Amino acid sequence: MRIETLAVRLRPRTTTEAADLGVRLCQAAAADVYRAYAVAFVPVVLLASATSELAQWLPALVLWWLKPWLDRTILFVLSRAAFGQATTIADVWAAQREVWWRRLLFTLTIRRFSPWRALTEPVYQLEGEPAWRPSPRIRQLRQRAVGAAFSMTQSFVMCELALSISLLSLLFWFAPPGAVPQLGELFNSEPGEWWKRAMWAAEIAAVFFLEPFYVASGFGMYLNRRAELEAWDLEQEFRRVFAA
Repeated sequence: MRIETLAVRLRPRTTTEAADLGVRLCQAAAADVYRAYAVAFVPVVLLASATSELAQWLPALVLWWLKPWLDRTILFVLSRAAFGQATTIADVWAAQREVWWRRLLFTLTIRRFSPWRALTEPVYQLEGEPAWRPSPRIRQLRQRAVGAAFSMTQSFVMCELALSISLLSLLFWFAPPGAVPQLGELFNSEPGEWWKRAMWAAEIAAVFFLEPFYVASGFGMYLNRRAELEAWDLEQEFRRVFAA
């Protein structure tokens, strides 16, 4: 990895500051991130929606289960953005074997239940760390950051829930007079079809909006740990000084 080509300025940061660095990176590359993310997200939503004929709760489960797979596309774009590279859909398609299909079973099993996957996924995807066995590299990376990564995951879970509820509340704010939805229907054992569709749409919107920022926060923590472990910040400063 060529440190001098990094487009982000590395310095000693706390884990929360590192997460904020990732969010800023996601904001800067938002157009590329969401464009590429949509290519993977739309088929997943269509697949999940099709399972509603089997059970009403199944679409939400499918979307939740496939989040780690969606995260790989986001991380691919962010990793290029960190080096100042733009990403097109053609770039994602050309790298689809590495981004979408490599370690697919590992991604949808062990990685699905990792409460700090946003922090450790770059090791598997970007560094090519072997899967399925304990890794000293992973343990080293998690030191001093695993608690913050776990808390960040829980925070985004709560943010996703809050955003979904907020979107549902718009139905009450903008409903025409005489057509305000009945909140009691939502808590029935079998909510109406209209409510089911509204809840599914709110969940889709919340996941689509928030997931890139979750991945970016973990990526920021990853970069910060690499800087701590390998003195990237010092190397970056030395290269800039001598280049001047």
